[in-house]
Amino acid sequence: MDKWKKYWDFATERAVKTVAQVALAGMLAGSGILDVDWVQIASVSLLAGIMSLLTSVLTYDKEPNHDLGS
Repeated sequence: MDKWKKYWDFATERAVKTVAQVALAGMLAGSGILDVDWVQIASVSLLAGIMSLLTSVLTYDKEPNHDLGS
């Protein structure tokens, strides 16, 4: 069970970072803070977070940055 907890910690942190990066990039790409399409930013950010979680399934055992407790 410890491996699952570490996986979810890894995947969640990665997804949150991805969502934040995409949201920030979307906000900065707009012409002004009041002109930003917030629904589109949320939609694209959420999709990026889901893709990050799916990618984490494939890359978790290949990442050298975490300790598997072996």
